[in-house]
Amino acid sequence: MKAGGMQYSDETIAIVRLIRVAVAPLTAIYALLVIMGLIPTDRVISTPVAFSLLFFWVLISLYYYIKPASEHTDHGLRLILLHFFAFAICILVIGFVQPFMPFYIVLVISSYFYYGRLGYGASIAALLGALALDTAIHGNAQNQLLLQNVLVAISVILLSTIVTAISSSQETRRRALQHSQNRERWQYDRMTTIMNNLTDAAFSTDDKGSILMHNAACLDLLDTNDTLKGRSIGELFNLTDKDGQPVQLTNLLNEATRTIRRDDLNHTYKDGESIRLEITLSPIKSSYSTRKKASEQGGYILIMRDVTKQKSLEEERDEFISVVSHELRTPITIVEGSLSNLDVLIKRPTPPPHEVLADTVSTAHDQVLYLAKMVNDLSTLSRAERGVADTPESINVSDLLQSLHQQYEKSARDRKLELNLDLGHSLGSVMTSRLYLEELLQNFITNAIKYTNEGSVTIIGRRSKNIVTFTVKDTGIGISRTDQNKVFNKFYRSEDYRIRETNGTGLGLYVSTKLAHKLHTRIELKSRLNHGSSFSFQLEGE
Repeated sequence: MKAGGMQYSDETIAIVRLIRVAVAPLTAIYALLVIMGLIPTDRVISTPVAFSLLFFWVLISLYYYIKPASEHTDHGLRLILLHFFAFAICILVIGFVQPFMPFYIVLVISSYFYYGRLGYGASIAALLGALALDTAIHGNAQNQLLLQNVLVAISVILLSTIVTAISSSQETRRRALQHSQNRERWQYDRMTTIMNNLTDAAFSTDDKGSILMHNAACLDLLDTNDTLKGRSIGELFNLTDKDGQPVQLTNLLNEATRTIRRDDLNHTYKDGESIRLEITLSPIKSSYSTRKKASEQGGYILIMRDVTKQKSLEEERDEFISVVSHELRTPITIVEGSLSNLDVLIKRPTPPPHEVLADTVSTAHDQVLYLAKMVNDLSTLSRAERGVADTPESINVSDLLQSLHQQYEKSARDRKLELNLDLGHSLGSVMTSRLYLEELLQNFITNAIKYTNEGSVTIIGRRSKNIVTFTVKDTGIGISRTDQNKVFNKFYRSEDYRIRETNGTGLGLYVSTKLAHKLHTRIELKSRLNHGSSFSFQLEGE
């Protein structure tokens, strides 16, 4: 409740109301003793009037306590009525000089609480007026009553001023404390909101490592629904380093003097599954201590992230670069050697036979073609990884397969093969990336032509309900069961001598798997050694 610029709590107002209702019966009992003549008084009033005043005084006080005022004006009317009965009883029955007179301070404080300094001044003014009226009615020649009433006025004003000042001071401290608590709560809610919106797992611990706060991502990381607050963070993680040696998270906390970051730790779940963690650990320093003249440890903030996939990709990238470097070194060395040998042969006084020069040039040319094919495969792989030209478009399946048939018909004829086209009815269209779909089918067709020595290669299109199936089938050398599990690995080439005779990079089917992933499909391989192979995949039709 606010009054006079001061905000008072409901508890303070309730205490004042309780004291006010307690004063009423105590004053009434004292007045009854006066009426009964047990306590001497110089007041002269009829008994019925006295009893009436006491009855209404007690009744109104109880009523006001049981039913608090709901409006500001109602408070004012009640205070006026309470002042009236208090003064009436004092002037007509018990006088102002009596043991309960200090309880008038309760009315002064009530006025101050509800109406501030204005209420306080009005209540004191009413008291001075009542004292003046009492002196005028009951005063004598010696002015003893006047002196007594002046002392009453001074004591009430002094005591009520002290009480209101103490109350205001305490209320100011209470408001400051409440403001501090509200701000702390606001900061806590703000921090909680920030933490819960982090995708990474965030923990806040005390200096012993006990969890004080955590976000929802922590539960996902630990794969649990149990409460984590109050638990030691060290017992939640089973950490090992890259050498498989156990690492205690609490030891990392104790050793941390500044923010540290570790991405070489693995966490193993109870079911044996292991993930790579990136942990950022920051110690929190508390406010400066004037007593210890040093900063004190206030706990830790830990940010954790599952980087298993990221690290796997980095390792795969490093391995890929290493393998590509190795694969490029061989053809480059052959080209360099062939050209150097050609240069030596040309500079001889007696030129070598034409067949020797032609064979040297052919060897270098074959390796350059090999390099060009590898660069083309790497370019296709790079486009697929970066998502270049992956915008979907509506593609007529029949038109696409007929175009590919015409494009590779000559290559098949040069190898004395038949390139067949087997199209079902109403193939319709598919919505996907044209570039990726064409490159995937081209990889299958070129491989089929390359590894088929006799017979045919067939491009097949079928539609069942809303699913379009693309298949490239050949009558070539086939793939053994052992090799079928490896042909999609990068740079893998079978040990079959018939495959070794061909000039391949070992990237074609690896690139095909990446293209299929971009098309949201999966390659199905069916093959039998010496009986041919078929590669197929499915796309959703329009």
